Amino acid sequence: MTTMPAARPRVPNFSSGPCAKRPGWKLENLRNALLGRSHRSKPGKARLKRAIDLTREVLEVPADYRIGIVPASDTGAVEMALWSMLGQRPADMLAWESFGEGWVTDVVKQLKLNDARILKAPYGELPDLSQVNFAHDVVFTWNGTTAGVRVPNADWIPANRDGLTICDATSAAFAQNLDFSKLDVVTYSWQKVLGGEAAHGMLILSPRAVARLESYSPSWPMPKLFRMTKGGKLNEGIFTGETINTPSMLCVEDYIDALEWAKSIGGLSALKQRADKNLAAVEAWVAKTPWAEFLARDKATRSNTSVCIAVIDPAVKALTPDAQAAFIKAMDGALEKENAGYDTAGHRDAPPNIRLWAGATVETADLEALFPWLDWAFAQAKAGLNKAA
Repeated sequence: MTTMPAARPRVPNFSSGPCAKRPGWKLENLRNALLGRSHRSKPGKARLKRAIDLTREVLEVPADYRIGIVPASDTGAVEMALWSMLGQRPADMLAWESFGEGWVTDVVKQLKLNDARILKAPYGELPDLSQVNFAHDVVFTWNGTTAGVRVPNADWIPANRDGLTICDATSAAFAQNLDFSKLDVVTYSWQKVLGGEAAHGMLILSPRAVARLESYSPSWPMPKLFRMTKGGKLNEGIFTGETINTPSMLCVEDYIDALEWAKSIGGLSALKQRADKNLAAVEAWVAKTPWAEFLARDKATRSNTSVCIAVIDPAVKALTPDAQAAFIKAMDGALEKENAGYDTAGHRDAPPNIRLWAGATVETADLEALFPWLDWAFAQAKAGLNKAA
């Protein structure tokens, strides 16, 4: 049996959301949070505006795109876009993991769009992007968090498209190359690449998306939380810090802290480099590990944030899916018991896999310290399997 490693990761947090806090984070960093004050007060609006302005700077969002802070994390941001903009023309829905599947369900079963076209692929793969019809609105995830598969670039999206592109970029923003010229709606949450706190979403709109909002009213009732227009015009307040509902000013301060850190280390390029370095470390370990293989076999579509690793040991692959999931949970439980790695089991809807968050707030040294523990945890789970047999 593999010997228990001597050294542990300094920060053993590998959850894919909420993700590890930025290096050097301390609660003391939030000492100036505007607590006990209204978010609609002058200082409250100023802090929210600061978060939006820093977002534009660090994420390199074009000057003519609107950026808003919205409720209910990335999910809320995506729902706002789907409910407010779809229905004017047919929609192409791309799905290759659980969150994309969720947007399909919302559009087909809740909005009941009869002209929605679904392009699906199994976990680990992408749909045939050449089949997308850009005369339609197109809804897709840039990085499939539960599959570890991302689109390689935006080359497949034409600049002169007729429909809107609505992109769930929650585990891609700040780690991957988002081409805003090809994206009309971009959404993400604070809890992913920047390691912020949950429950707040970001909604970024191109001028084309704003034009859709101001020229089209869906046929269905619009919940208050999703309303972005007043009198047929965009509610500009949402995009200057006047949030629809009450945000946590503690979480706002934490997001600002993460953005200030990102700016201090070199901005977007530095964040992407950190995530790429982490993926390279995982790739080097997988290459020499006989029991492990990426769920995303195509290197070009492999995520550098939500890295999903399948267990390909023949004895484990021969198990039923439920037994494979139990094997992964045994590995995850062994790591947690030894405080060597937390939250490494893949998403419940995905094929059983080990999922390691490798975004910009994770130190490569912590991943490298985890790898011997993964080998140890695999050996522990395999020994339990042999004993049960």
